[in-house]
Amino acid sequence: MSVARSPDRPRVLAGDSLAYALLGAARVCEGVRSGRTLRDGLAAERAAAAKLRAAPTRSDPIGAIHDLAARALRRRGRADVLLARLAGRVPEPPLLRELLVVSIALVVDALDPRWPSDASFETRVADLPYAPFTVVDQAVHAATAVPELARAKGFVNAILRTLLRDVAGDRASLIEVLDGARSTIESRDGLPSWWLHRLRRAYPDDWTAVIDAARALPPLVLRVNVAQGSVDDYLETLAQHAIPATRVGPVAVRVETPMPVGRLPGFESGRVSVQDAAAQLAAPLLDVRPGMRVLDACAAPGGKTGHLLEAYPDIDCVALDADRERLARVRENLDRLRLAATLVVGDAAQPGAWWDGRPFDRILADVPCTASGILRRHPDIRWLRREGDIARLSLHAQHITDALWPLLNPGGKFLFVTCSVFPEESACQADAFAARHPDALVLPSPGQLLPGRLDPSIATTDHDGLFFALYEKMR
Repeated sequence: MSVARSPDRPRVLAGDSLAYALLGAARVCEGVRSGRTLRDGLAAERAAAAKLRAAPTRSDPIGAIHDLAARALRRRGRADVLLARLAGRVPEPPLLRELLVVSIALVVDALDPRWPSDASFETRVADLPYAPFTVVDQAVHAATAVPELARAKGFVNAILRTLLRDVAGDRASLIEVLDGARSTIESRDGLPSWWLHRLRRAYPDDWTAVIDAARALPPLVLRVNVAQGSVDDYLETLAQHAIPATRVGPVAVRVETPMPVGRLPGFESGRVSVQDAAAQLAAPLLDVRPGMRVLDACAAPGGKTGHLLEAYPDIDCVALDADRERLARVRENLDRLRLAATLVVGDAAQPGAWWDGRPFDRILADVPCTASGILRRHPDIRWLRREGDIARLSLHAQHITDALWPLLNPGGKFLFVTCSVFPEESACQADAFAARHPDALVLPSPGQLLPGRLDPSIATTDHDGLFFALYEKMR
């Protein structure tokens, strides 16, 4: 459907309304469709909200926009299929399509085939984040706030009400439509076909668990700063604030219900930081000692840097990143933790431009990759990556590790980390590195951690998909 510009006066949306969040999420998703990251889209929405303030708001709308956009990106495959069935063609302009996709994503879980066949409409929608007809009403309001969409408000209303009617009365037919669309985009799993083919080939026994983890919402896992108190003490503090939590690692705590970090006791004073349980393995693996010189390459946003300094505050730590803006986040995190490191802007693959000639005792190389192991935290990745990115990023990672290895002292340790589940970026890279460097002694390490699979290193299956390989320099 093509929509002409409307002469009607646009509706002003309250900043804390669902309509405002739907429209913001639609803009973010439109950006992802054209290659923009979720993070950059949210930053643009935050800047726009700060400038406009056209309508009163009692809360920051960015959190709601983030939640809606992330949900839509996780369910985009199914939402696209349903929208094509309902509309007959791709609606235009693109913002209209994304407004409908974001809205459909809020109700599509009612079509999950795992529901019993006799489950009522009321049962299937009871746990949705918003009542379905509220979604319809607010989507129409959102359309009326944009001149180029205002004349499409009737179209938005008709599409979404037809969907709800079919969800209530013709659910089996819709599920059949979704199942039939798997040849191009895996509508149920929300992953491109090439991605799934690689997972099946690499992990014939575990690929379904990896997919289920990618579809789920990520847990809120904290790293307790034991310099400010024990894990047990912090669990007791959480209990006093009626925040249920469990211990899932040496200093890892999983909060049962995710919440804004501002509500976590002690967060602003550096008592805890947000860091996945798998990522918390990196610092202990390096076996750092007081006085050592340590390089955290590709350091942003600084979680591993902070963990190293919490555990070993007397080290000489250099945090390196090629992105100046992302390195600023490392500074912010260290300031909150009241810790200090030498921050350097530079390309890890080009040490001649930033290295001062003094070798390191420990190097942590968390290299660039497809980030296929952290899909649940970054749902835009599945739509931004292309299959060719695996070879391109693997080559870049090779250049980084080969460039950093000469910077390590004899007897020093080198930890290679990726947040990928594709072997070409993890195990194959690690083996090839050892083959290229005969002075690299391979040490025990966790290897590949798969989301949804229990690993002896972590007391939970609810972790990200990271890979670790540890080496010692023999001469």
